[in-house]
Amino acid sequence: MRPISDLDRRLFARVAAGRLRGAHPLLPRLTRAANHGKLWFGTAGVLAGVGGRTARRAAVRGVGALAAASLASNLVVKWTVERRRPVIDGVPLIRRLAKQPWTSSFPSGHSASAAAFATGVALESPGYGILVAPLAAAVAFSRVYVGVHYPSDVLAGIAVGVGAAALTCRWWPPRPTVPARARPRVSAPALPEGEGLVVVVNRRSGVATPGATLTPAEQLRVLLPAAEILECGPENDLGALLDRAARRAAERAGALGICGGDGSVNAAAALAAERGLPLAVFPGGTFDHFALDAGVPALEDTVHAVTRGDAVAVDLARVTPLPGDRPAGHFVNTFSLGMYPELVRVRESLEGRLGKWPATAVALARVLRTATPMEIEVNGHRRRLWVLFVGNGRYSPEGFGPAYRERLDDGLLDVRAVDGDQPLARTRLLAAALTGTLGRSRVVTARRMRRLTLSGLHDVDVRAYDGEVAPSPAQALVIDKLPGAVTVYRPAQPLNELAQRARTATATARFRRAVLRR
Repeated sequence: MRPISDLDRRLFARVAAGRLRGAHPLLPRLTRAANHGKLWFGTAGVLAGVGGRTARRAAVRGVGALAAASLASNLVVKWTVERRRPVIDGVPLIRRLAKQPWTSSFPSGHSASAAAFATGVALESPGYGILVAPLAAAVAFSRVYVGVHYPSDVLAGIAVGVGAAALTCRWWPPRPTVPARARPRVSAPALPEGEGLVVVVNRRSGVATPGATLTPAEQLRVLLPAAEILECGPENDLGALLDRAARRAAERAGALGICGGDGSVNAAAALAAERGLPLAVFPGGTFDHFALDAGVPALEDTVHAVTRGDAVAVDLARVTPLPGDRPAGHFVNTFSLGMYPELVRVRESLEGRLGKWPATAVALARVLRTATPMEIEVNGHRRRLWVLFVGNGRYSPEGFGPAYRERLDDGLLDVRAVDGDQPLARTRLLAAALTGTLGRSRVVTARRMRRLTLSGLHDVDVRAYDGEVAPSPAQALVIDKLPGAVTVYRPAQPLNELAQRARTATATARFRRAVLRR
């Protein structure tokens, strides 16, 4: 260790004696701005405010990685490895901090936070990561420049930060950069400027986009001037409006479009499959799981596919009551029974007063405290379960934290359940979720199948289709797949992010010019 210590001191002395042009007062100000993560919280706010969906995901992962790195470096490593701070006699007075830190020098907490945030951002968006990386490197170097850390402290902090960012992938796997695979379908009509496309925009879906100057309906009118846009407000019935749009699309030999969340996409997909219409999905919800899996994360992606006639065929899952031959519902993502539908029901009753995310936290705490297992028959076998999850296609990762699909046409149901007969199942499930070990938890079982029969649903009051809660009066259900039932527009080649932003800027300019001409 002595050679490393000697090298540390020599490098520290060289930095202290160095005169870097332009470094002062920038680096001291930068190191103070990074105190308590303020610089990174501000950067995350800028990303979330001016960027798109990818930027918001990058900001969230960056902040999560920062929190993990701060805990690891400041509350664990610093108290395990006690190291004195450097002697700052050789550091010019003008560089020194007004208040010197008193904690252990090893590792550098500022460097850990900077590296964690930059790496977390890069995991979601390499482009934004490249923008943030120089700022993070400057913060790390500033800790040596102002005389509060040795170079090895900074390197150790960087290692802790990168490790913390990588660890977030256990809880929240990054979404693949390529969309889920599906069978190509060449029969979808190309609709220049949206001619023949009828789009229903559900204004009740999703959340406001930070910094947005146009509503989704306004953007679509600019991007697809020949399309017919129908807006669904609180006073409208979405099902009736979709039925009207489907009739209009069929008359024009065009396509049905939907702009909304996964629940809206579900309703539109079932109608499109029934009427034999191609479906244009424009993301407009809070999560837009189907749009992301389908490879249309932005309005411009769908616009590009619609005008060129690029489309794929995807599976649609259906739920049919027994006895009966008419489906009671369909789903494009997931179906569930048990705790999750109850959580959604409680959240919806609270979010008008608390807001979506606080209501979700309160609902989760309430459901975990009061829920009881349901007793049902799964393919003829009596089971006692906390939750039953059925995915339209195989989800990744394993365990009870499904995030994305690699195929939209595999013909399989992804069935996962939390076993109610396991001791302390809820506690073990929560512990596995917090430690990122859901894939190995014994309370979770997973199977892939083509058909699922559920019976004995006497005490099951509600079920959830793609995040929307519906009553469950049937005592027996059959869940299966309609392979390739829905033709969905998506680009043959994904658009890059710069192209998307350029298209949005151009469309905004066109819209403003049109308004001024009026």
